[in-house]
Amino acid sequence: MKRRQIVVDTNVFVTALRSQYGASYKLLSLIDQDVYQLNLSVPLALEYEAVAKRMIGEIALTEKEIDDLLDFIIGASNRWQIYYLWRPQLQDPSDDMVLELAVTANCDYIVTYNVNDFKGIEEFGIKAVTPKEFLQMAGEL
Repeated sequence: MKRRQIVVDTNVFVTALRSQYGASYKLLSLIDQDVYQLNLSVPLALEYEAVAKRMIGEIALTEKEIDDLLDFIIGASNRWQIYYLWRPQLQDPSDDMVLELAVTANCDYIVTYNVNDFKGIEEFGIKAVTPKEFLQMAGEL
């Protein structure tokens, strides 16, 4: 069975860092399983890093542990360079960055808590879902 191709929005990454009990954490804990294939671009990886490092002191991870986590996530992901910008498509320019990656990587899903911010992406053949919805579709919840 073909693994689902996904992009994880930064809000899901942040939520996974804050708590090990929710759907976001479970989703990222499955990164090295055959449930899905995560897709990343340099701008999105840099955004993950910037947000995570701003949270030092609020979360139970050190800067070194964040670096190690990001190295693992990047190593386990398909990495893409974005050559064509689809802007503006969405209200928030940082959401456009996520959509451009999803289009470039031919993703099935954008996993986000801000599903309403991604209205209209269906025209690209992509669906916005929450982590819980994705895990339910994948049979992991």
